[in-house]
Amino acid sequence: MVVLRSDCAGFPSRLTRRDWHPASPHKLGHVSTLSNLVSNQGRSDEADVEWLHLLVGDWQLLADLAFADIVLWVPTTDDNFVAVAHARPSSSATLFYRDFVGQAIRPEWKGQVSEAFRTAQIVDSAAPDWYEETPTRARAVPVLRRLSVTGSESTAHPIAVITRHTNLSEARTPSRQELTFNECADDLFAMICAGDFPDLGAPTGPRRGAPRASDGLLRLDVDGIVTFASPNGLSAFNRMGFAGELEAESLAEVTTSLLSGKLMIDESLPLVVTGRAPWRTDIEARGVTVSLRAIPIRDRGERVGAIVLCRDVTELRHQERELITKDATIREIHHRVKNNLQTVASLLRIQARRSHSDEARDSLNQAMRRVAAIAVVHDTLSEGLNQNVDFDVVFDRVLKLIAEVASTHNTKVHPTFTGSFGALPSEYATPLSLALTELVTNAVEHGLAGREGNVEIIADRSEKTLTVQVRDNGGGLPEGKVGSGLGTQIVRTLIQGELGGSIDWHTMVGSGTEVTIEIPLTWLTK
Repeated sequence: MVVLRSDCAGFPSRLTRRDWHPASPHKLGHVSTLSNLVSNQGRSDEADVEWLHLLVGDWQLLADLAFADIVLWVPTTDDNFVAVAHARPSSSATLFYRDFVGQAIRPEWKGQVSEAFRTAQIVDSAAPDWYEETPTRARAVPVLRRLSVTGSESTAHPIAVITRHTNLSEARTPSRQELTFNECADDLFAMICAGDFPDLGAPTGPRRGAPRASDGLLRLDVDGIVTFASPNGLSAFNRMGFAGELEAESLAEVTTSLLSGKLMIDESLPLVVTGRAPWRTDIEARGVTVSLRAIPIRDRGERVGAIVLCRDVTELRHQERELITKDATIREIHHRVKNNLQTVASLLRIQARRSHSDEARDSLNQAMRRVAAIAVVHDTLSEGLNQNVDFDVVFDRVLKLIAEVASTHNTKVHPTFTGSFGALPSEYATPLSLALTELVTNAVEHGLAGREGNVEIIADRSEKTLTVQVRDNGGGLPEGKVGSGLGTQIVRTLIQGELGGSIDWHTMVGSGTEVTIEIPLTWLTK
């Protein structure tokens, strides 16, 4: 790889905060996402945006390994550059206390970044760069994108440029760990310049507790031998029972000795501990769980070694197991509640069939349907891991109760449902399910009793409101007045009291009744 040295012609010797104007007209705003910032420049396609997302996924790792602030710049249509990501190192003091995201590049860096973008090569500043009386070293790294997972071809031109800003004020002899971290950073930046990093074959989403550079770092050679082990990395393996030094040992042999006698071993483990694949895995020994992440190091496409990050995640995995147990318990509770409610509904149905009073039979049937509507929600909750309900699924099952209602009133009903309720929290799914059951039942029993007709349910969900309309083409409200029966009282209590919404009944022109429910979603999500 050829490293160009810029002459930095025209660069002032010192930069101060006065030279940088946060209110620049190029500023795009603090709340824009990376996708919006990149897309707004008009020079990047979807593949470029996706690549930059993968790169920014390891943004903190790059800053920590480099002991430097790093900024990602994308080109604009007016031959300028705009910052779309900025990371500060957790391993050293930051140089920039203000975020650069959304701001145009400083004139003092534009020449260096433009040269890296034009030549597709890393460009170092020829002399120290000054920022608020602090000497810094700036490096511009072009970002190339790999065209496919298996191929070796990259984009013909860079899609962005990274600037790496190192603080030179702390003049002291760096430790062996700092030197190794910097070497790892140099390797990764060189891979970025060649289109080898990030790796398209790597997992797309980090598992909870993914290891960071400060958690523990091992450096492997091409044969999987440990050439460096940070103190935290060595401690993690010591806690699993390894008593020696990791350096000069084969990491694969070390992990094999720790896992001897284990019946279940992750099949990806050999690829991770040898550094051959950019994957992640967990190893567990003596009650300690360590998460490993391998990053193969490549030079001109050939693997020359690897970085293995490790982190003791024993407590995290213990919490995850507790959450899984809790979820399973909650699901089992919902399942048992559903079974009990179905039993109650069955008892009510049996009692209704044996009743000699039409009024008592009708009351028992209504109670049975209300209990069944609540059981549907608990049945749906018992099938999922979270406590949000796909209410479209719930309501589809509630509509099936119409056939039973219609059959007892010599009615032929044609129900239709349009729109979507979306996902709702469980505490709101139950009252809404029960309220809609009452409304649909009333439309069949009273609006369409003894005749053939339609019942139409329309759901319209916006960001702030869920609106539901229940229409029938029956006889309409008697004398145009809303009834005061138990069903009406139940609906009012559920919609207005429990859901904080509103409900309106009116007779449509011609015939039929329309009921409109409005529920504030902002209130639901509090």
